[in-house]
Amino acid sequence: MSRIALLVLLVLCTVSCKDTEEVSSTNPENWKKRAVASIPSAASIEGSSYLSVYSQIYSLSEHRTHDLTVTISMRNMSKEDSIYIHHAEYYNTHGELIRSYFEEPIYLSPLETVEIVIDEKDKEGGTGANFIFDWASTSEENEPFFEAVMISTAGQQGLSFTTEGKRIN
Repeated sequence: MSRIALLVLLVLCTVSCKDTEEVSSTNPENWKKRAVASIPSAASIEGSSYLSVYSQIYSLSEHRTHDLTVTISMRNMSKEDSIYIHHAEYYNTHGELIRSYFEEPIYLSPLETVEIVIDEKDKEGGTGANFIFDWASTSEENEPFFEAVMISTAGQQGLSFTTEGKRIN
C-alpha cells in the first residue's frame, strides 16, 4: 500500500511541476511586440505625465519598511483612437533613473490597458519612487490615464492603495 501511495505522490509531483515562463515587464522582448516604427502625424498632441509610486512604505517608524508590489496601468480611454507612449522612465526616491522600459514608442489600442509590474522584492525605487511618461495622442480629449496600485499581503494582513498620474506639460 505504501508503494502505491509513493507512486501516486511521485506522479502528482511530476505533473504539477510545469516549466512556466515568467513574463516580466522589464523584458525588452515584451515591449518590442508593441513597438511602432513611427508615430502617425495625426498624433500631434504631445505631453508628459508624472506618477508617484511606492516600492516601500514606512511602518511603525522611519526605520522599518514594508515592501510593495506595484502595478502601473497605462490606459487609453478613447473608444476610437490609439495613443502612443514614447518613454516610461522609473526614478528612485533620490530622483535617479533606475530604468527605462522601452527603447521605441509603443501604442495602446482604443480602450486598451498595458501594465508594468514592479516585483515586491525590487526595492530600488524606495519610498518616493516615480515615473515620467512622454506620450502622443490625436486630441486633447484623448490623453492617456496613468494609475498605480501598490499592494502587500502577509498572513492575514493586507495593504493596498492607488495613485493617479498628473500631466506636467
